[in-house]
This record gives sequence, structure tokens and C-alpha cells, in this order.
Amino acid sequence: MSSSLSADPTRVIKTGPRGVGNQISEFAALLRTVREAGLLRRDRRFYIITFAVITIAMVAAWFGFAMLAGTWYVLLIAAAMGFLFTQYAFITHELAHRQVFESSKLNDTLGRLMSDLVVGISYAWWMNKHSRHHANPNTVDKDPDIETDFIIFQKEKAVGLKGITKFMANRQGYLFFPALLLEGFNLHSHAFQEVFNLKKKVDKRGLEITLLLVRNIGYLAVLFTFLPVGMAFAFLAVQMGIFGLYMGASFAPNHKGMPILPKGAKVDFLRRQILTARNIRGGHVINHFMGGLNYQIEHHLFPTMPRSHLPRAAEMVKEYCKTKDILYTEVGLVTSYGIVIRHLNEVGLSADGDPFDCPAAGRSGYSG
Repeated sequence: MSSSLSADPTRVIKTGPRGVGNQISEFAALLRTVREAGLLRRDRRFYIITFAVITIAMVAAWFGFAMLAGTWYVLLIAAAMGFLFTQYAFITHELAHRQVFESSKLNDTLGRLMSDLVVGISYAWWMNKHSRHHANPNTVDKDPDIETDFIIFQKEKAVGLKGITKFMANRQGYLFFPALLLEGFNLHSHAFQEVFNLKKKVDKRGLEITLLLVRNIGYLAVLFTFLPVGMAFAFLAVQMGIFGLYMGASFAPNHKGMPILPKGAKVDFLRRQILTARNIRGGHVINHFMGGLNYQIEHHLFPTMPRSHLPRAAEMVKEYCKTKDILYTEVGLVTSYGIVIRHLNEVGLSADGDPFDCPAAGRSGYSG
């Protein structure tokens, strides 16, 4: 059975005539089913194996670095490291969500070590930003992921732009993925801005500063010690470019082009999380490639659920949505990228001042 319908990313989601009590009980019923199936239990074996595979690959990459240092083939190692650092970032994301261990303290400790010391990004900054996103996905003035940066995600923020900013906004969908090549530098920059900004409260600031300095200065020292200066800069550019592109390409398909909620919108938890998110088809291969982010709906509904349990949970949620007549959006990876590009271009066209009604950047639906 399958169904599909257009979804305007700028429309207001309405909960319909159901009462608040009914809406809460709807999610409670789904949560009970998932819990009884054992899908909220931790799966440490999965994460031990996943971490071991990534680490073995990273050790091999450093051996490759030592063997190829001084030749331009070392840039292949840089690309591989960009991929592997992103895989480490996925595990860091899962530690932050308490998916790996029962102990919150252990998850936090290892998450901070992975984020600051291995990946080179502030754990405190990431936790603050990502927690606000999960609480209010695609919600105006509450979700930091749709705030204007280089890219404009809200039509009203694009109105009235002039000159080069208008020119760029009109074409921002096409510029989005090339711009992600710089996202790695942006993430590292945010890390240092966060921990050194004394006006902001940062959990374990001293530890974060120490770990970030050790990781990033140490990494640069290795590159510029063992590679010629020009090659070291090229290595850094390739590694960070792949890291940023891979990170952005994994997170972007999940919410971009989905409905945006106005500030103060009254939407129950179940519908808020399902109707603003999009899943990516592809099974276990895509699940590992995207670090479980392809099951974005289930991840938002059950943020502590281990990645290995998400496919089974998706079957349950999909069936539940059919019984409740809730749109469950699921598309292929390439299709999702097309949706993102078209949506961002359409948002950017608002700079022309036209009352353009963005039509959802395509059609999406669920299939059983």
C-alpha cells in the first residue's frame, strides 16, 4: 500500500479536532509498543564493532599517510580521513543521545572525548544547538538549524535582499552543496568561538579548551611537520572539505524542504516530530553511510534508540502512521537532494518580492 501528497514546507501544520489527551495517548501507545519490542535497549555490541572498524580504518589511513607523505597521493588519505572523522562524529552524536550506554555520565564523558579530542568540535556547543533542534524541529525562532547563515531557510528572511546577496539567494540551492565544502572549517570555528566566549556558559569549559587545543594544534603539527607546506595546506583542505560535505549531505536531507512551524504553533509531539522530518530509503547500507540519520523520524521520536534498532522501529512507526492518517515521508537519497536544492532555490526567490508559494519541492510519501 502506498500514498503520497504535496506538502508545502511553509504551511502551518494543524493537529485537527483531536484533544490533547488523545494526542498524548497516541504517542504513549506507540512508545509502549516499541519498548515492549525491546527496541529501546542499548546495543553495545553494535557500537563496539562499529567503533573498532572505524578505528582500524583510521590506523590504516595513518599508515598510508606515513608511506605516501611527500607525494600527492597522500591527498587520497586526506579524503579517507574526512570520511572517517565523519563516522566518528556519527558515534559522537549517538553518545550525546545516550544511545550507547545506560549511564548518562559515561555517554557524556566519552562523547566529549570523541567530539573534542578526536573530531575537533566542541561537545558543549553541539549539545546546546542539537538539543534545541530536537525540542522544536523546523520551528521559527526556536530551531537553530533553520536560522539564516550563508543559506536562507525561511522565505520571509529572503524578502528585500539586494545586490550580490539577492543574486546568491536566488541560486542558493545550487550553491548549497558546494558551500558544504567549507562547513568543516565552520564547525571547528564555532567550537573555538563557543569555548572562548566568556559571556556564554560552557559546561566543563577548561576541559573543552584543553582537549580542543591538544587535538587541533597536534593535528596541524603532524601535517606541517611531515608534509611540505603547500601539500600540508592541500591535505587540510581536502580532509576538511570531505568532512564538511559528508556531514552536511547526511544532515541536510532530514528536514530541509519539510513543513516549517510558526513560533508558538500548537502541535503535539508525535506530529511535530513526524511531519517535519523525512526518512531516506536504502536499508543497512544507507543506515551505516548516514549514521542512522536516514531514519530521522524514528530518531526524533525515540532519540535514545540505538542505530541498529531503527529499521525495525521504522516498520512499526510507518504502520502506526497509516492507522492514524499521519503523513510519513520517505524518499530515496538522490530524490531528497533534489528536494533540498529546489526548496532552497524557491525560498531564495522570495528575495524578488514575489508572493511565491513554495510547493514542497516535489512530492513525497510513505510506502509499505
